[in-house]
Amino acid sequence: MEKGSRLVGIIAGLVSVFLWGALIFFNPYGVVEASATSMTFVMLLLPACLAIIAAVLSKKRLMLLAFLWSFPISAYVAMTPSYAAWFGLTSLLYFVSFLGMMLAWRKFWEKAVYSHSY
Repeated sequence: MEKGSRLVGIIAGLVSVFLWGALIFFNPYGVVEASATSMTFVMLLLPACLAIIAAVLSKKRLMLLAFLWSFPISAYVAMTPSYAAWFGLTSLLYFVSFLGMMLAWRKFWEKAVYSHSY
């Protein structure tokens, strides 16, 4: 379960990096302003990188931070009629990855605690 949720986090982070590159460098709607580039860099690309790192290192709190960090702007762009709407899905997949890592962690500790008979 943990490997699957980590894989979801890695893939979601990589898709976000790809989407950010497409949004900035290959935007079919025109040239992106510098302020929008810096805003999306901070609010979309950096959390994607954090999500990848969190998934590789299996750090639940970092994955939750990546979700919370990216969610506001991801929810906003999810309502646009463009391919940038996929950022909403990748942000939600950060949360799914976090939940999967939490469940795996709970199952591990339940097994460790309840496996010892006294």
